[in-house]
Amino acid sequence: MTPPDELAIEVKGLVKRFGDVVAVDGIDLEIRRGECMGLLGPNGAGKTTTVEILEGLQEPTAGHVRLLGLDWKKDATKLRQRIGLTLQETRLVDQLTVEETVRMFASFYPRSLPIEELIGMVQLGEKRHARVGKLSGGQRQRLALALGLAGDPDLLFLDEPTTGLDPQSRRALWDVVAELKSRGRTVVLTTHYMDEAEVLCDRLVIIDRGRVMSRGTPQDIVASLGVEQVIELEAEPSLDLERLRPLPAVVSAQRHADRVTLRVKELHVALPSVLREVEEAGGRLRHLSTRRPTLDDVFIGLTGRSLREGAEEKAA
Repeated sequence: MTPPDELAIEVKGLVKRFGDVVAVDGIDLEIRRGECMGLLGPNGAGKTTTVEILEGLQEPTAGHVRLLGLDWKKDATKLRQRIGLTLQETRLVDQLTVEETVRMFASFYPRSLPIEELIGMVQLGEKRHARVGKLSGGQRQRLALALGLAGDPDLLFLDEPTTGLDPQSRRALWDVVAELKSRGRTVVLTTHYMDEAEVLCDRLVIIDRGRVMSRGTPQDIVASLGVEQVIELEAEPSLDLERLRPLPAVVSAQRHADRVTLRVKELHVALPSVLREVEEAGGRLRHLSTRRPTLDDVFIGLTGRSLREGAEEKAA
């Protein structure tokens, strides 16, 4: 149990109902000051509802929520001065310039970062005089991040912050998060990018059906799979999963379209058995590769879905 004065966020028994639908079903969270916590979950898992309650945008049906030792019911004004957030989609005034928009948002806070620093942090110096309506989607996303940082927040919520950004801009944002952590700030991140979660997050919480399915460091969560390697293969004709699952060292077998994914404990034991099964079935390999397990493998194991699938559906 972490001492209360070391916690940026404390959540106990959080419940949110919409009529007969239970979106959040008894979630407990402890997020330490100065860490980056990643919240992962498929669409409809309750992740976004949980974050919106933490941000003060929704009220819980039941449960206890404290941010920075404060309560939204009693300390809403203080909390708004100490948190920052970027939403998945931010509506801005198209006629204002980048600099005018940043200056306006900075004026809302008694303690704000300098305008030059904010624009520089998100690499929009060359666009400072451009009107918001002329910015690309990635540039608008970077501007939204600058606005979230305007009040020099102790606690920052980033909801899918790098969606639509080019690789260079993504890396620049990662540097911003690292800088915030070095200054003792706390970051709560939702993302569909597994590499982003592994690089930025000190700990992760995987949510599905309104409940916490797994929590821990990225390394610990991947290790919880209990597998050493993943085999991916395509064969013609398709292989029978029921014949693959009992093979030596095979932990699980799943099919996605024409590709079979096997999670195995000992590659040197499993692979020869799999190849023999292909041969005995009279099949022909079209693809075969091996790799180390990733967070997405954990996600599939826990929820039955890839987090990337959720991202693609949302984009569609």
